[in-house]
Amino acid sequence: MGQPKRRRLLLIMGALVAVDRTGLAQQSTKVWRVGYISPGKRAPSVDAFLKGMRDLGYQEGRNLVIEWRFADGDFNRLPAQATDLVSRKVDVIVVAGTPALAAVNRATSTIPIVMTTVGDPVAGGFVTSLARPGGNITGLSLANTDLSAKWYELARSVSPGSPIGILANPKQQTSQRYVKNIQSVAQKLGASAPVAYASTANEIEGAFASLAQERVSTVIVLPSGLFNANDDRIARFAVRHRMALIATTASYAERGALLSYGQNYGAFERKAATYVDKILKGARPGELPIEQPTIIELTINRVTARQLGLTIPNELLVRADKVIE
Repeated sequence: MGQPKRRRLLLIMGALVAVDRTGLAQQSTKVWRVGYISPGKRAPSVDAFLKGMRDLGYQEGRNLVIEWRFADGDFNRLPAQATDLVSRKVDVIVVAGTPALAAVNRATSTIPIVMTTVGDPVAGGFVTSLARPGGNITGLSLANTDLSAKWYELARSVSPGSPIGILANPKQQTSQRYVKNIQSVAQKLGASAPVAYASTANEIEGAFASLAQERVSTVIVLPSGLFNANDDRIARFAVRHRMALIATTASYAERGALLSYGQNYGAFERKAATYVDKILKGARPGELPIEQPTIIELTINRVTARQLGLTIPNELLVRADKVIE
């Protein structure tokens, strides 16, 4: 064989080896499957989870597949969505909210579960303790975060002397505790705090009509996946009845609520990504302590305040993390 032919043959063989090695490298890249389920709609905070995963080296389409499931406020959809995720043999399931946790917990006792915004998993019987949850559940919790008295204080500061009502979802685990605490604070101040319940999207309008009959001018919207999925409708009904909304997440203020005061859910989602990473690298969920982030944010919508003829106290404006002008 001549020298030129031998050289060409060696080049071809080298190229084939390089291609083969590349193919083996690609085959060796593990593609993780993560399920994500929420009783609400896809909120902006979900992007924080994605960013958290990217920062840890996971990218959709390369080494990560995420199965998204959103119930859009219809809790009846959650059991089927949870069962579907389990059938797809995902490596981890991220759950946002107690109703989603309950559905996934019934569907599997083996697939690791990472909580993001769950009320009290110990009281709910999902874990043994926050320090050592045991079983297949870990993540983040709002267990010891009760801002109900603060919500009422904020409502009175922007609407002094006005009746303050409560919008609650009776199916939400924490609702009754929040209602009891708010009404207790109101009674100590010689006031009442009428409550209206809505457990489906179709009941929200009637709940506002009920509060209107009580001559309520300010409404505290309690945390609920149902309400979060219908924040635009809630804001619209409040405008129709000339009611100021005191909400728990910034998305409400951005849609027209007077103000919001509550946890930074984006921080929860970013932190949840670190739990997923640890589990994918071999950590046992039952041995990972459940954390309780305390990043509280105040958002004020001055446009809404002007529309309602309300004056926001300067001390609140100074403390606000965001003011919508």
